[in-house]
Amino acid sequence: MATIRFFAAAAESAAADAAAVDAATIGDLRAQLTSLYGDEFERILGRCSLLVNGTRATDDTVPLSGSDTVDVLPPFAGG
Repeated sequence: MATIRFFAAAAESAAADAAAVDAATIGDLRAQLTSLYGDEFERILGRCSLLVNGTRATDDTVPLSGSDTVDVLPPFAGG
């Protein structure tokens, strides 16, 4: 199972800092997380960047393995 780490609004919406999910692709992961955490999480997830082992996932076909770590990063404002 891949380790999923949630940050900021994603962690708040999921009421968790991390989860373990068995997903074959980023698209599968998105579907499973939406099923687990609901519509509000889906809305937040749509704005998030997903990093697989530190590299940005550019589309839903990116494959996942059980040893992967996926960071769910909402946009951050700064100045």
